[in-house]
Amino acid sequence: MAEGGANVRYSRFPVVPFRRFVRLEGGWQDGYLPPMSVRFDLVIFDLDGTLLDTLADIAGAGNHVLRTFGLPPRPVADYRILAGQGARWLVERALGDKHTARVDEGVALLKAWQLEHGLDQTRPYEGIAELLDGLMERGVPMAILSNKPHAATLIAVGERLRRWKFAAVQGAEDGVLLKPDPAGALAITAKIGVEPERVMYIGDTRADMETANRAGMYAVGVLWGFRDENELRDAGAKVIVERPGEVMELVEEAK
Repeated sequence: MAEGGANVRYSRFPVVPFRRFVRLEGGWQDGYLPPMSVRFDLVIFDLDGTLLDTLADIAGAGNHVLRTFGLPPRPVADYRILAGQGARWLVERALGDKHTARVDEGVALLKAWQLEHGLDQTRPYEGIAELLDGLMERGVPMAILSNKPHAATLIAVGERLRRWKFAAVQGAEDGVLLKPDPAGALAITAKIGVEPERVMYIGDTRADMETANRAGMYAVGVLWGFRDENELRDAGAKVIVERPGEVMELVEEAK
C-alpha cells in the first residue's frame, strides 16, 4: 500500500469533513458543500456492501474455512469488519494468531467456496436497480472495483448485475494492488480515458473512501453496506448517503 507514493493524487474538491443528505419535510437539506461544479464522467462502484448484499455469503465462505479446520464459526455480524480488504486479510483475522500456518490453505478454501456458493443469498440492495438504470439512461459510464477475488467478482457481476453495462470490472488478482492503494482505480480511469477528478467513487468502507481520496476522486460513502457512518466520515467521505436514489441526485446536481 502506497503511503505518499507516486500513485497518490490530491483531490481538487472542496476540503470539508463530509456532507450528508438529511431528510426534511418538503425535500432534502444538503448543507455541508456548495453546489458541485464538477460534472462526473464516470462512476466507480465498490461491489460487496455497495451494489450487492453479499454479507451472508461472505460469512458462509469464512465459516466454511473455520469448520474445515475444526474451529467454531463466527457470527455473520463479524464479517462486516472481516470483509472488504481481500481474501487473505479475512482469513488471517478469522483464523487468528494461533493458525497462521494454515492461512494459504484457508484462502484456497475460501476462494473455492465462493466460486460454488458465493451467490447463494446474494442480491442487489433495494434501489440499486433504479440507480443503475438512471445512470445508463443518462449515459454515465460505470465501473466496478472490488477487493473480492477477480474470478468471483466476474461471476457476481455476470449473474446478479448482468442487466447493466460496466466499462470495467476489476477484482483482486496478481498484479493488481488491493484498495486502499489507488492504483486499481487509476488504472480504470486510464483505460476509459477519464480524468480522476471527474470520477465519483462509491463505497461502504474505509478502504473505499481512502482509495477515492488518494486517487483524487469524489468519495461517496453509503450507509446500507457493511460499515457505519463514523468510519466513512473519518476516512474522508465527501458525501454520505442513506439510499441509492440520493446518488442519482448528486449526479443530477453536478450537471
